[in-house]
Amino acid sequence: MFEDKNLEFKSLRKVIGNKSDVESLAETCVCFANAQGGTLIIGIEDAEAAPPDDQRIDINSLNKVFSRLRSLTDGVGLVNPEVRKHSNGGEYFSIKVLPSTRVIATTSNGKVFIRVSDNCYPVKSEELTDLAAERNAFQWELVVAQQLEIHQADPLQIDFFLSQIKKSSRVSSFIKEKVDDEILEFYQLVSPEGFLTNLGILWLGTPAQRARLSYPITLQYLVYNGREEKIREKKFHFHQFNPMQLILEIEKEGVELEYSTEVSHGLFREKIRNFPREVIRELLVNAIAHKRYTSSGDIFIEVYPDRVVFTNPGGLPVGISQNNILHERNRRNPHLIQTLHEMGLMEGEGSGYDLIYEKLSLNGKPFPEIESSFNKMAVTVFSKISDEEAVSVIDYVMKHFQLTQKEVITLGIVANQKKLLSTQLSSKLQLNQEEKLKYWIGSLLEKKILISRGVKKGTAYLLNPDLFSHAKLNLTPSLKTMEDYKLDALILEDLRHNGSSKISEIQERIKEVYPNDIRKSVYKLTRNGDLGTTGANRNRRYFVKKK
Repeated sequence: MFEDKNLEFKSLRKVIGNKSDVESLAETCVCFANAQGGTLIIGIEDAEAAPPDDQRIDINSLNKVFSRLRSLTDGVGLVNPEVRKHSNGGEYFSIKVLPSTRVIATTSNGKVFIRVSDNCYPVKSEELTDLAAERNAFQWELVVAQQLEIHQADPLQIDFFLSQIKKSSRVSSFIKEKVDDEILEFYQLVSPEGFLTNLGILWLGTPAQRARLSYPITLQYLVYNGREEKIREKKFHFHQFNPMQLILEIEKEGVELEYSTEVSHGLFREKIRNFPREVIRELLVNAIAHKRYTSSGDIFIEVYPDRVVFTNPGGLPVGISQNNILHERNRRNPHLIQTLHEMGLMEGEGSGYDLIYEKLSLNGKPFPEIESSFNKMAVTVFSKISDEEAVSVIDYVMKHFQLTQKEVITLGIVANQKKLLSTQLSSKLQLNQEEKLKYWIGSLLEKKILISRGVKKGTAYLLNPDLFSHAKLNLTPSLKTMEDYKLDALILEDLRHNGSSKISEIQERIKEVYPNDIRKSVYKLTRNGDLGTTGANRNRRYFVKKK
């Protein structure tokens, strides 16, 4: 077992003894309650697979911890405290935390936290409004608003849903063997009382029943020309489709999303889609799956010659931002996401942005631009290929090596940028710790696809010129990747021709080289006595010393 959004391991020392810290455990309970609930496992260390074999749990201590947690939290449902015995004979105990679907859970001193992936984050005051809106959004799927029984639903839609579930390779045989009513109840389409939930109406209802949902799925597909004048419009406002049918209908309608561009590939020309099919599918499904169904507004797909923009009501969930979306996971409509995933329409646990980044890397496209506010979220994907040479490089590597998804994304970034410091690469991969970078570089260095120069924070990553010289890809040399001694010689030659200059003037003349590389080289040449200086601070100028 590993920690995730619903599971947290804590040492027994955290709750019992002189060094106990039940207050921080209460914060973890608040995290779970403000997300989707979870389970605390107390008595097993994070990095261990089992408790100590001689560990025993005193039931009185368990009851004291349970009572203490209740007194330290507000709006948190704690249930099922239980002592368990591991196969090695050691004991530990667990406490289940229920999701707080009506109020915002807090600690007794008023602090608010939320669980995102396997981390707890404090909720800032400006985020409380978002969190309050999320409470309603999370509950929306299971609400029984129209008191409709299953026999009042559309029989064709019931048959469609059941057939898709039963033929899906992602659904276990245990689920497929259930009777039809049990399957519908398992996916939360029907309440225990036999009424259609909001989610059930979305999948099984008639158009009239879907229209009576508070904020049903409505979507506009808009096409613009180069002057950003609207030239085509298609609205999906009649509620005749369930979510899967709607996705397939939009893909059929969106012919502009199928356009491609020819690029040179050795002796041949190759067509590359302006917008990769998997990226469009993932963004479309995400717009429907992560829509805030307690907020009014249409989903918009706006297609321009150079980009496509997906906009849907409701911003990113609390704890998710454009700076961590590649790694963090937080589902707004978990039951809808489960059905879409098991029908093969979307990635599973996360938002699918790792897939989006991978496909864009393979096609030499820039990563998406993400804007989020309380009212809406917009994702922009661009059609232009950043660097045709990068496409050739990635294509060659993929034909000769097997890479993981993380390695493909990393290779795509380096191939486009030519050369990146470890700090820059970490930033583009949204990593807050450079130690994690090794998992994204993976075997790229070992397979000699990439090489590194420098040490620690000065480490730079670039394509291995030896590998690609044998590939005969006819790559254009780049000043960005030149070795340090060659850059030193280039700067000395530049100053011999142009005389005394500021660093900014050198950078202006050698635009292709990264400014930081030029600055480091100039400082090193000055320390070594090759360059002299006049002036100070911003007026400092550099010249070649005569020897």
